[in-house]
Amino acid sequence: MLNTHCLLCWVSASVIIGVATVGGLGTLPAQPPPPDDPPPAPFDDRVVIDAQTQAAIDRALRFLARVQQPDGSWGNTAMTGFALLAFMANGHLPNQGDYGKVVSAGVRHLITHTREDGYLINSRGGNMYCHGIATLALTQVVGMTGDDEVRKVTRKAIDLIIRAQNHEGGWRYDPAPTSADISVTIMQVMALRGAKDIGLHVPDRTMENSLKYINRCRDNRTGGYKYMPYSAGTGFARTAAGICVLQLCGKYDADEIRQGVNYLERVGDDRAHFWYGHYYAAHALNQVGGEVWERYYKRMRDFLLAPGYQRPTGEWHDPRREPQYGPVYQTSIAVLILSIPAHYLPIYQK
Repeated sequence: MLNTHCLLCWVSASVIIGVATVGGLGTLPAQPPPPDDPPPAPFDDRVVIDAQTQAAIDRALRFLARVQQPDGSWGNTAMTGFALLAFMANGHLPNQGDYGKVVSAGVRHLITHTREDGYLINSRGGNMYCHGIATLALTQVVGMTGDDEVRKVTRKAIDLIIRAQNHEGGWRYDPAPTSADISVTIMQVMALRGAKDIGLHVPDRTMENSLKYINRCRDNRTGGYKYMPYSAGTGFARTAAGICVLQLCGKYDADEIRQGVNYLERVGDDRAHFWYGHYYAAHALNQVGGEVWERYYKRMRDFLLAPGYQRPTGEWHDPRREPQYGPVYQTSIAVLILSIPAHYLPIYQK
């Protein structure tokens, strides 16, 4: 799970509310759409986005577009990455779709705020968790557009992740091979899997060592996962992250996934890390599919669309669940959960 040190760097960035003025920013060149611009191939599950859910998503995207900052960001690189993923999860790409200019400005912000060593942070701060989500967002841009400029920046960002893996196989807040925790590790693994999907080289040993670290975080008695190998206590968010790593490393049939899913269904939630936990749970349970995914999606849809929960202005901002990270964070994750059945993002495809 995220700890206080990791998330404090998000706070000031996520609560900023401003009006986007993307017209004056440099934009990425438009990529030609495929013939007839077909949607991704349908999955065999029965989960669909109904009209009410789509309306909620549309309200949320209008909110996110409205609060984009003049520099194209939504705060630090983590918040910008989450917001970009929310738009791309609904088919909006740089200079394509209703929010093409919004997405283009956000991507431009990330690629112009990359240090020479590949580190994705901006003037609002950041750490390796922020770097991981921003890098993941860029891998999805490349996967959906093939943009060569974005690919070059993504390659540098991925190389930094590979160099920063520690001797245990994990990652922590600094771009150096020092300590590790499950929270920062899962985000690097997501970025690495996104990189592999677009044809960037990721050494097999990097993924194998990350899996070894995650397995050391597992509690054999409960099937849940801990923050670090020698930490006390398992949790919903940590377990969702652990299952994701197994799947991202190709261990789809591992018995540990079944036990982890049972743990998630038994525990249900983690209020202290609510949005963070469900960001990973949605990914993990979608990959499991079947009735597990159907039950989970219905539960989250009913929760997110409960009368009055989404604010009239389009955002989710629950004062009882991670309120300190602001409406951009909560809204982006809610949109990502609700949008998974569209299967636009390569990372969510099976």
